[in-house]
Amino acid sequence: MQEKYNVGIYCRLSRDDERSGESVSIENQKIMLSRYVQEQGWNLYAAYCDDGVSGTTFDRPMFNQMIADAKTGKINLILCKDLSRLGRDYIETGRFTDIVFPSMGCRFIALNDGVDTIHKNNEMLVILKNVMNDLYARDTSSKIRAVKQSTFRTGKYVGCYAPIGYRKSPEDKHILEIDPVTAPVVLRIFDMRLQGDSFRKIARTLNEEGVPSPRGFYYMAEGRPNLRGGRPTGTM
Repeated sequence: MQEKYNVGIYCRLSRDDERSGESVSIENQKIMLSRYVQEQGWNLYAAYCDDGVSGTTFDRPMFNQMIADAKTGKINLILCKDLSRLGRDYIETGRFTDIVFPSMGCRFIALNDGVDTIHKNNEMLVILKNVMNDLYARDTSSKIRAVKQSTFRTGKYVGCYAPIGYRKSPEDKHILEIDPVTAPVVLRIFDMRLQGDSFRKIARTLNEEGVPSPRGFYYMAEGRPNLRGGRPTGTM
């Protein structure tokens, strides 16, 4: 008699994976895995999706939730598109497939890689796949660092957001120019500090005057509401 499986499907997509196109998109992963669960006659308990998270770390919100559910017996089978979705660190990935999942009584399947922990004859395949995924992540990281270092050497800016007091040039996002809106605030902060005001007093003064926080200025420049909210200027 076939064991009854409550399945947790796990989907992950990092920014680097997005370059591979729609084939690895979160939605396509969910569709493919959900269809497979239905074909097998299993029960789909939940889909755990980490979007925009690197596979080199295992501290991911939905991954942690999935492990917690497996520990409490809510799921007893974890299904991924392939091993790289589970992770790209071969040591940690191997620890989960060889030790953590079996210790929880949880079966693991990486569908496209043909990996299924219920079978004991694919250990070498798992090892090779994990090493390849790890090397891919290291190679990608090395290339990204090389590009950033090359950009640094040319004196260009590579941050996601311009620091307060500056804005990215419309012609070249790697060039900063003085922001006429926020620069006066920065100059005033420096002047107040030179006059001996403490950081707390500076923050309190700006808060009392209703000066927006850096995040508030960012959303103002974007012309959209700050849905994330924001602490007053100068608070930590």
